[in-house]
Amino acid sequence: QLHITMSEKNELAKSLEIVQNELQVKEREMKREISEYKDRLLQAEKEHRDHLTEAKRKNEVEIEACHEKISSLEHFISSQKLEIEHLKSNKEQLNNSLKEANQALGELLKNKVR
Repeated sequence: QLHITMSEKNELAKSLEIVQNELQVKEREMKREISEYKDRLLQAEKEHRDHLTEAKRKNEVEIEACHEKISSLEHFISSQKLEIEHLKSNKEQLNNSLKEANQALGELLKNKVR
């Protein structure tokens, strides 16, 4: 009976050792996989940050270009308003000159008729 029990104990000890070895192998494998996943996650985060940084830089460049275009258009509009005012003033002067010329012509015609 003792011999059978000792034999069973030895078999159980061998089985336990095998299971422990398998668990250690599994643990190492899982740690390796976790390490790989962490590395991949870090790489993905870095790529994401790089893409965000590049997108932000491009947006800043585009915004600056838009600001410059707005400024240029505002300057153009301002110069066009000044030109319109100048043309209105010239038109008014020409109308006054035309009116004076018509009056002078009218006077001349009246004097000629007399």
